[in-house]
Amino acid sequence: MIAEKSARVEGLNVRYLESGSGPALLFLHGASLGSSADVWVPNLPAFDAHGFRAIALDQPGFGLTDNPADHSIAYRRHFVMTFMDELGLQHASVIGHSQSGRIAVELGFMLPGRVAKVVVLATGSLLPPLKEGGKSREEGEEGEATEPTLEQTRRDLEANLFHPALITPAALETRHKMSLGKNFQAFLARSRMPREEGGGPPLWQRLAELPAPLLMLYGKQDRGRAAERSELAKQRYPGLDLQLLDRCKHLLQWDAAERFAAIAGRFLAG
Repeated sequence: MIAEKSARVEGLNVRYLESGSGPALLFLHGASLGSSADVWVPNLPAFDAHGFRAIALDQPGFGLTDNPADHSIAYRRHFVMTFMDELGLQHASVIGHSQSGRIAVELGFMLPGRVAKVVVLATGSLLPPLKEGGKSREEGEEGEATEPTLEQTRRDLEANLFHPALITPAALETRHKMSLGKNFQAFLARSRMPREEGGGPPLWQRLAELPAPLLMLYGKQDRGRAAERSELAKQRYPGLDLQLLDRCKHLLQWDAAERFAAIAGRFLAG
């Protein structure tokens, strides 16, 4: 059973979902307009069945969590660490989708020993670029200059799914509700943030150095030529545990919920 809970972190009211008991497993949603902990609702019970305490939070500026003053990725990464402290999680594995795959990997570097294992889903910025270059849409840029209609929300979801029939009326209603009001204002604030430039080599070149075991999963039909870039990553870094799942787009955890739970569950429990 999934329980909806709340906490007070960094002066913000935070909503999170929790299922099961055992070793802690944090689920971090992506940064697209409408993202929230609800994206993991189809997945949490399966990881509960694998023996984990599955926890998915609405990050600051998303879902039912308050909007922060700072809308940077760096702040959201810091917030996850503070959230772990608030819940008394001395050790946890982390699953990050899309832009939050980057956050999960960075937490693995910053918290060696506390972050047990890392699972990345559909994070394009962690794949090497193709030789011909070109710019694909950045993670978290999905959205328009005005609040979306229900039909626009449906189209955005359909673009991210290989199996659009998974968009139930309840899932669509939730996604649309999480795209309006204070969450739309937070989306606009994030879109105005300068792009963060880290020092040193890009993160995708450092994955082999990650202290925590890493699993990377991508949809074969995802945007940004993810399949080609995934193959390139495996050629350059043969030691990476990187798997391509067929008949999956960007919302891999919906398109392949059972395969995702089986593959990630074995990895996390191993």
